[in-house]
Parts: sequence; structure tokens; C-alpha cells
Amino acid sequence: MNTATKPKHIGRNISRIRELKGIKQEALAIAIGVSQQSVSNIEASENINEEKLLEVAKALGVTAEAIKNFSEEAMINYFNTFNDTDFSNSQGAFGHNHQCTFNPLDKVVELYERLVQAEKEKVEYLEKLLKGK
Repeated sequence: MNTATKPKHIGRNISRIRELKGIKQEALAIAIGVSQQSVSNIEASENINEEKLLEVAKALGVTAEAIKNFSEEAMINYFNTFNDTDFSNSQGAFGHNHQCTFNPLDKVVELYERLVQAEKEKVEYLEKLLKGK
């Protein structure tokens, strides 16, 4: 049994990163100045030239190294680390405080009052226009 590791498939990595970021082939094609069919061909290629890889990486908002070294397993492990954080001190991932610093209901009431005031002002304006005729 041969246990040699398969070489990285750069095109497949580009495809997975693009999909994870919610970017369509057409959008990537426009960003790098090629046709959608060219993006499809790039994603089907095991290797692509360094210049094109840098363009694709920039358009996807990642580094060329991230594309070369991308793996599903690493991505799963990365996202699983967010659940492994100790929340006993009210600190979430990366040490940020995730507690709400205001009452959301107060914000809803404030927004509602502003909308009501705006509607009252509109009614007053329209009544002035009608009286002017």
C-alpha cells in the first residue's frame, strides 16, 4: 500500500476558498479580469502560474500561501477553536467582551419613537401642501 501524500490541487483549493467566502465564479472572473470559463479552468488545474495565483489570492482576500496550504481539516480545526474558549470570565474568542452594553429593547423603543416622529413631520408637511392649493 502506497502512503505517499498527494500533491496539493491548487485549483480545488481556490474553488473551496471561493465557496467558503460565498463568491461566485463570475464575481471572481470579473475581479481578476478573465471569463467565468477561465476561472472554471483555473479551478480544474492542479497547478497555476504564480502571477495568476497572486491575482486570485488578492481577489479572494487571502495570501497565495493560504491557497497553497489550504486543507479542509485545518479549516475545521480552526473553526472548532472558537468553541474551546473559556467563557467563565465573560471573554469570548480573542479575548473580546461579548456582553451587550445596552438594553436592546431601549434601542427598539428609541428607533420606533424616531420613526413615529418622522411620520408626524411628513403628515404636517403634506397638510401644509394641501392647504396651499
